[in-house]
Amino acid sequence: MGVYLVYNTSASGKPAPDVGYTLLDGSTSAIDQLRGKVVLVNFWATDCAPCVNEMPQIVATHEKFRAKGYETLAVAMSYDPPALVIAFAERRRLPFSVVIDNTGAVAKSFDQVKFTPTSVLIDKHGRIVKRFVGELDFVALDALVEKLLAQS
Repeated sequence: MGVYLVYNTSASGKPAPDVGYTLLDGSTSAIDQLRGKVVLVNFWATDCAPCVNEMPQIVATHEKFRAKGYETLAVAMSYDPPALVIAFAERRRLPFSVVIDNTGAVAKSFDQVKFTPTSVLIDKHGRIVKRFVGELDFVALDALVEKLLAQS
């Protein structure tokens, strides 16, 4: 199994959907409430080997940039049983928001995400900058995040 990465720039510059979501603790929020931050929305599943493989690096990137205005939103796919998602998040001590997308509304609003991992990077103004399908290239991601964080 090789590492694959696809950049889809067709969504570049498009406003991120202002979809609401439910977090593991039962609280609710919406993408629009993250305006002013650079946000990585990562669609994943507990049974997705590449998702599990990249999670430690997603955590490291989150820890590296969060004090500068970076946020990570890990969206568990609708077919992933909530109990498994909760157990995974607790076992791995994920330091960012984890969403239970049991209706599939979040994945649908981001142009019908079907494959995992898929990640979408959003700038401070709520615009989609990049869509990544497959495991992330963290050197490229970190460089792009740094560039976006430096923008006003």
